[in-house]
Amino acid sequence: MPLKKTPRLLAAAALIASWPALGSSPAPQKVEASRMSMACLYSIAAYGSDRDAVARTLERALDEVDRIDRLMSHYRDDSPLSRVNREAAREPVGVDRELFDFIALALGYGRESDGAFDITVGPLMKAWGFFRGDGRVPTEGELARARSVTGMSHLTLNARDRTIRFDRDGVTIDLGGIAKGYAVDRVVDMLRRDRIAAALVSACGSTIYALGKPPDAPFWTVEIQDPLDEGKIAFPVALRDRAVSVSGASEKYFEQNGVRYSHIMDPRTGRPVSGVLSVVVQAPTGTAGDAIDNVLFVEGVERSRAFLSKHSAVDATFLVPAGPKGWSRVDVPRR
Repeated sequence: MPLKKTPRLLAAAALIASWPALGSSPAPQKVEASRMSMACLYSIAAYGSDRDAVARTLERALDEVDRIDRLMSHYRDDSPLSRVNREAAREPVGVDRELFDFIALALGYGRESDGAFDITVGPLMKAWGFFRGDGRVPTEGELARARSVTGMSHLTLNARDRTIRFDRDGVTIDLGGIAKGYAVDRVVDMLRRDRIAAALVSACGSTIYALGKPPDAPFWTVEIQDPLDEGKIAFPVALRDRAVSVSGASEKYFEQNGVRYSHIMDPRTGRPVSGVLSVVVQAPTGTAGDAIDNVLFVEGVERSRAFLSKHSAVDATFLVPAGPKGWSRVDVPRR
């Protein structure tokens, strides 16, 4: 059965709100740039007094997103990550410091969440048809085989030699649940170095960072999409020097025998998560937001409270089913 997708910028339930007017004063000019990268649309809008200089910075920032894609994509056969996936079951594979440290960071989120976030979830995604294919319900045998090669315990990292080793064939690393947020953070770092004080950086609409504020407003406004009706807005989020990340069940799914199966997996059960429509996370960085929204979606409202108690800079909002065709909002503010 074919997968159903909502439009890219709407699927992750975040929309960039309308830009404020600059007025007649000699305020900084708005410059925008976008590019398809990491299998989706990255977009940047920034304000600066030198339009050409800002435009050059934005192009270099999008080049940086492409570089991260070349480094971390498991879809690209020539990426260092794909080399790890091909060879690490046979022998330890050395990688550069950036990739090694990033994988170690991702494993840290996995340990902290007791496996709710897991970068080895790829075999499960394939079994359920979410990897370059149509969605399908796997047989119990297929599911058992996928689960046998899923789990962080199959990875061994050697920090001294910066090598990665798998303990069996079939294990793979998929950084898709966190790499887009990392790319946002890299872009924001570049903008800051080039003294751009106001910008909005969007990774596919699912992770957005608000740098500074627009010239005539105290913050940026990001509108969160209704999880059941892509034509409606659920609520706005006011952002300044923070990221918002959204994980949504409507981003990619299929239906079979009247049951909807989302692409968001609980790695511990090997099955798609149910009972949550969307999770909206506000965090200090795109990397943190990108990882934590996955954790919270898998854990659900109540189990997430303990996790969030360790992250005092994070706010979370759950949109959960209510009635046959409705939803309700549950806020878990920072402590």
